[in-house]
Amino acid sequence: MRIGEPSLDQLRIFLAVEEEGSFGGAGRRMGRAVSAISYGIAQMEQMLGVTLFEREGSRRPVLTDAGRGLLPEARAVADRADALLAKTRSFHAGLESEVGLVVDVMVPGEATARVLREFRTMFPTVALHLRAEGLGAVAACLLSGETALGIGGPVIDSHPELERQVIGQVELVPVAAPDHPLARADVRPGESREHLQLVLTDRSSLTVGREFSVFSPLSWRLGDLGAKHALLKEGIGWGNMPRPMVAADLASGALVELDLPEKPGANYDLSALWRRDARPGPATSWLIDTFRETLASCGSCA
Repeated sequence: MRIGEPSLDQLRIFLAVEEEGSFGGAGRRMGRAVSAISYGIAQMEQMLGVTLFEREGSRRPVLTDAGRGLLPEARAVADRADALLAKTRSFHAGLESEVGLVVDVMVPGEATARVLREFRTMFPTVALHLRAEGLGAVAACLLSGETALGIGGPVIDSHPELERQVIGQVELVPVAAPDHPLARADVRPGESREHLQLVLTDRSSLTVGREFSVFSPLSWRLGDLGAKHALLKEGIGWGNMPRPMVAADLASGALVELDLPEKPGANYDLSALWRRDARPGPATSWLIDTFRETLASCGSCA
């Protein structure tokens, strides 16, 4: 037996009858005569060679075993068609089909998660490609065209190809394990230079030769903020960390905030960055605004 291919319209009729519970209800929902609904079901049954609804002995059409088995597939096809149409309408409305986003590792994870959760609800048809980078690597992703939007720090003060809009800040605090020599209350000026400092290194070439809050000639350069955090908790060196990332450790005593004469802590300004030759679309603009609002409302982010 040769099985035919039902049309999308026939699949929608099939779903409407099942969801409304009657041919009449499906007709009212789709603006069709009952005879047109009945004809669509009959045509689909003929193409597939199966009976979809039992029509005898009941005032309501009841799915057959074959109908129940085909229902999830019909719904999946209709859902994919709806998604295709929604994305096509988005193209006509100027909405991006996808957004590449790179987020600085200094951005509090809670803030990023909150924004991305809302993004999926607001823009279900926009594919989001996410990366996490540190320091100049955020700008490097934009300049290479890998991403369209960056949420990054102040290490790239200006670049002729990038636009910048300050949207918030995160506090950096010097920390160490409680038994570290610098955890004392009477640290003398310059003593921090005598101890190993853990420093987040820039994996891009944009800031070659530049140093960021490096006080000690004894330093380990790490490309991963999580590794730096782990080493600090093990008592290996001291270093600056975003306060939100170490708040629980400070509260539990696993780490202590250092009171150093040099006051190496600072506010790390966060900016939205994008290429000047690529104007942000609706979804990208929404991300910029929502990151700003979220960073402002996150009490531990300032």
